[in-house]
Amino acid sequence: MKQDTCILTTLPIETAASAFAALGSEQRLAVLRTLVRAGPEGLSMGALGTRTGVTGSTLTHHLKILTAAGLVNQERQGRSIICSGADMTAVQALTGYLLSECCADCAPEKAHDHG
Repeated sequence: MKQDTCILTTLPIETAASAFAALGSEQRLAVLRTLVRAGPEGLSMGALGTRTGVTGSTLTHHLKILTAAGLVNQERQGRSIICSGADMTAVQALTGYLLSECCADCAPEKAHDHG
């Protein structure tokens, strides 16, 4: 059955496209996945690099793209930069964008329940 309510279904198509483009790299997707797994406390850039195998300027480049797309938050804590757990509101908005109209054009008996 089609889900009638889905969070953040009003995500502009430009915003969704930008976020999906940011995830179009295996390394960036691995970085985001690692931050999601780490939770809201996040990881230092060193720990993130160790866990993902992406380090140095390459990691900085990927984080810049993910941050610009609103998928990652960064905060300076003393001399370290902490990449906080991915911005879950943005991740949920992307999921909602994909699922908000799931099965809207198919017969009710073929619809999925995403609730």
